[in-house]
Amino acid sequence: MGAGFTGLWTALYLARADPSLRVTVVEAETAGFGASGRNGGWCSALFPASLDSLAKGTSRTAALAQHQAMRDSVDEVLRAASEEGIDAHAAKGGTIAVARSEPQWARARAEVEHARSWGLDEDDIRLLDGAEATAVLGATGVRGASYTPDCAAIHPARLVRGLADAVERRGVVLHERTPATAIEPGRVVTKHGILRAEHVIRATEGYTRSLAGERRLLIPVYSLIIATEPLPAEAWDQIGLRRRETFSDHRHLIIYGQRTADDRLVFGGRGAPYHFGSRIRPGYDRNDRVFRALRATLVDLFPVLRDAEITHRWGGALGIARDWTASVGLDRSTGLGWAGGYVGDGVSTTNLAGRTLADLVLGRDTDLTRLPWVGHRSRSWEPEPIRWLGINAGLRAMTWADIEEKRTGRESRVARLVSPLFG
Repeated sequence: MGAGFTGLWTALYLARADPSLRVTVVEAETAGFGASGRNGGWCSALFPASLDSLAKGTSRTAALAQHQAMRDSVDEVLRAASEEGIDAHAAKGGTIAVARSEPQWARARAEVEHARSWGLDEDDIRLLDGAEATAVLGATGVRGASYTPDCAAIHPARLVRGLADAVERRGVVLHERTPATAIEPGRVVTKHGILRAEHVIRATEGYTRSLAGERRLLIPVYSLIIATEPLPAEAWDQIGLRRRETFSDHRHLIIYGQRTADDRLVFGGRGAPYHFGSRIRPGYDRNDRVFRALRATLVDLFPVLRDAEITHRWGGALGIARDWTASVGLDRSTGLGWAGGYVGDGVSTTNLAGRTLADLVLGRDTDLTRLPWVGHRSRSWEPEPIRWLGINAGLRAMTWADIEEKRTGRESRVARLVSPLFG
């Protein structure tokens, strides 16, 4: 249920494994309508829960296995897309996260030191000094950066629509414009009828709140994005990203960007409010205040873009579990399965979920089905108005913390108090 990346990857791997299976995907809108078609195009090894968090409930070995599975998933997305003839405009240049203040530089160093404490070497993540970082990304005020090779820039809509075509070629039935209202053991209730199946997989991410009894399971939080016109070679000579590296920095409120195959700069970030009652509406995809802030941040990073035209503005809702831990699983007693809670890191995580769900449905005991996120259950979010007050207060505090750090050059005390609530 849900024709985004999770549902389509699951359908693809099931159809590949056993062409005799009858697999149907139902989708409220069109394939890729949600976060899968609207994201910033990072196919990364990022997982929303930290290694420490994963290890608490399992072991260091299990946490490292999850990390390695995420690294492998980046390559699997590219390999599978190629095998299915999907041109997703992919380029695996890695991710550079620059530090532009002393607190950010301290966080970059701490990130790499933490990785070393887990035995992760420079092939996984490494620290760049100011000159090395600026050679990759010519942003203003760069003091250094952390860099990981485990990310590819992609065109998400091309990938998700390509997957929809691929599963249909393999005999999967795709019902678009078929909103589901409830899932029950053995069946999916839609506005057009009831589908019956031995296994029912919930793959609805930020839209899970629309299902009966699931309103507080995952909250939808909006991320908004802008894109420039195609930029001339002279601008890219100053900006860099010659291998189409994805980029961010070490501020508290997330920003993200990439150089597209047609030389646009796509740039997004958090900052849009959480809407009371977990509401999702088309109007929330656009927020002029956030769009203005994104453009101002972009020009602050790259003054060469001061006069560049912003040709596209869009947004969408991502899904967040209460403990910021993505999960996948299948209840064998009911046949109900699920995956989600990616916190915006879903392009590759959905692929891992699809392969894992296929193994679970087929009754296979594999390395994937033994990963620590399998079977994890997050507690529900607080009822309203508590979650509306808490989430928006936290978002505002992180914004203030970044402003304070930029003004004073010192780490914000507000951020130290609030950041544990935000993963």
